[in-house]
Amino acid sequence: MVKPKVIVITGYGINSEEETAKSFEKAGAAAEIVHINDLIGNPKKINNYQILAFPGGFAYGDDTGSGNALANKIKNNIQNEILKFIAKDRLVIGICNGFQILTNIGLLPGVLMHNNTARLECRWVWLKNTSQKCIWTRDINLIHLPIAHGEGNFYAPPEMLKKMKQHDQIAFKYVNENGSPADRKFPINPNGAMEDIAGICDPTGRIFGMMPHPERFFSFENEDGWELKKEKLIRENKPLPKEGDGLKIFRNAVEYFNS
Repeated sequence: MVKPKVIVITGYGINSEEETAKSFEKAGAAAEIVHINDLIGNPKKINNYQILAFPGGFAYGDDTGSGNALANKIKNNIQNEILKFIAKDRLVIGICNGFQILTNIGLLPGVLMHNNTARLECRWVWLKNTSQKCIWTRDINLIHLPIAHGEGNFYAPPEMLKKMKQHDQIAFKYVNENGSPADRKFPINPNGAMEDIAGICDPTGRIFGMMPHPERFFSFENEDGWELKKEKLIRENKPLPKEGDGLKIFRNAVEYFNS
């Protein structure tokens, strides 16, 4: 199996690069954490990789809006190289703050506004895959993941949303545990996002952004309340999960280059 190479961006308040790199490695990729300044200093370096990952965090302390400052740094220095990278059938993922960066750059549509609660929301949520096109969400139905953000309220103007639906770009929606719609009800929908949108992709399905954190649930032991779940499974003589729900997202990216 070919090990696709992943460049995981770090710097200026990004704080989930280690977990993101670890998730890709567990999924079968070779990941390298690279400071954004190093990439700006050598833009051609991006050509050594097949996957570009923008992890979560609070880049520049969310000053001027979540993801905005780092997005401007990227646009003013390496956006052309990133566009060339994408044109070569590469993959891109933005998680939480990374998703905000992708929308600010313009690689994904819409905006991510302040949560309706006007505060940081940190909890576990259920997501349902609603796209047949998104490469990152293939063969996923329901998935349980953590969130931690203050600006995850997705919005797109009506005409933009219509085009997104036409191109099958809505990848994940917040749902109840049984898969039924959240209908924007808190805390099932933790931020008030329109139509419960938690993740989207571009029209090709290769560029993907999501607010929840799959890299924080790559192992069974990462899940909230895993000790109780473990004891229950043992009592019921059932096998313990070998991995967390989030790992499938990273494995889909690896399998894309081995299909």
